[in-house]
Amino acid sequence: MKPETPAKPKGLPGDQVAKASELVNYQDGAVVSREIVKRPTGSVTLFAFDEGQGLSEHTAPFDALVQVVEGEAEISIAGQPHRLQGGEMILMPAGQPHALKALKRFKMILTMIRS
Repeated sequence: MKPETPAKPKGLPGDQVAKASELVNYQDGAVVSREIVKRPTGSVTLFAFDEGQGLSEHTAPFDALVQVVEGEAEISIAGQPHRLQGGEMILMPAGQPHALKALKRFKMILTMIRS
């Protein structure tokens, strides 16, 4: 019988330096997410999208800031496509339909602001 592997912590430990790109890993043919901060006022979630993967068009009741950590994505907001690469960010306004697609494998930080 193999010893159990300890699970990765869900959140981000306080007062520790971390590399966003190392906190979530790619998985072939999938979208992987890891919530690192969850508060009543908002949340911060890391995502890793394999090439060609995405999130279909939807709306959210809160503003959401996307920061692309690495790779390349197309983010459509209200039907307008935007091409983002590592180091770039865009705000998806509350109530606006939006969708995401990985043009190349990419990782992003999603900050939801509830107000």
